Amino acid sequence: MKIKSADFVISNSDVARCPNEPLPEYAFIGRSNVGKSSLINMLAERKSLAKTSGRPGKTQLINHFKINENWFLVDLPGYGYARVSKKDKNTFQKYITNYFLQREQLVCSFVLVDIRHDPQPIDMEFMQWMGENGVPFAIIFTKADKLKPKAIERQVKKYLDQLIADLWEEAPPHFVTSSSNRSGRDEVLAYIDDINEKFFEATKK
Repeated sequence: MKIKSADFVISNSDVARCPNEPLPEYAFIGRSNVGKSSLINMLAERKSLAKTSGRPGKTQLINHFKINENWFLVDLPGYGYARVSKKDKNTFQKYITNYFLQREQLVCSFVLVDIRHDPQPIDMEFMQWMGENGVPFAIIFTKADKLKPKAIERQVKKYLDQLIADLWEEAPPHFVTSSSNRSGRDEVLAYIDDINEKFFEATKK
């Protein structure tokens, strides 16, 4: 897939105010400081489409970007650590939950995981919640440039083995990426392209 256009549309905390166009939507979410904004910018080939920050918890709203005029990329607040009050954190969790449960246009979510770390309970719990609520998702391992190939294989295997042991008979699709060297970009976009093709074919019937 070639990214011809990537435009910011709206930021808000109310699912009812999200764009109502009948276009497929892909949400990106992960623990704070997992490299989400850098990944989004790498995928879209834009330096500052999503705001990057050294401070975890920078994204605090549902951010919609229209890509190639025919699908939406959604940047969601990170779960886990964020420098916000407990009240604000509860508010974020509520509208993120509402987004996943109410957003009909959502066709796939990408759960981002820092490949340098072993499986974290907060990530596993979130993926379990997604599975229990029937929210389709794939895993994107980030920061792969920080590890050697063998270490990458070991870390991916740890995650997939634990998912199969704890949650599913078969692990969800996964991608290994690096925003620094752009690895994994073509694979993620090809996956989105394939889902888009099926989505638009179904809408024609």
